[in-house]
Amino acid sequence: MKPAHIGRKISRIRELRGIKQESLAQELGVSQQTVSRIEASEAVEEETLVKIAGVLGVQAEAIKNFSEEAAINYFNSFNDSSSSTFNNHCTFNPLDKLMEVIEENKKLYERLLQGEREKLELMERLLKRD
Repeated sequence: MKPAHIGRKISRIRELRGIKQESLAQELGVSQQTVSRIEASEAVEEETLVKIAGVLGVQAEAIKNFSEEAAINYFNSFNDSSSSTFNNHCTFNPLDKLMEVIEENKKLYERLLQGEREKLELMERLLKRD
């Protein structure tokens, strides 16, 4: 039996997760070329595999056992019917989050303005001394 090509599995999972080689490389602290070489390798050291799995948000065993056919079958098992029980419920109110961000921006802006006022006051005091 032919050994599993771990590099191809890493590449495919990375693609399915919507992660670019450059992003994976940055998270791992290596170059994009290194990621490319890893994805071209049939075997990958266990320690490296565990790090990659962590960045991809899966277990190392999931990479080892990954099957393109199983992934396709999994996604094909979703059917588009109006009686579906698949729910997409947001666990937070997006408007509340937006308002929180706006308030944080206001506070940041006020701190920035206060810093500029303090600089101006200091410069004025220095000029009056001369």
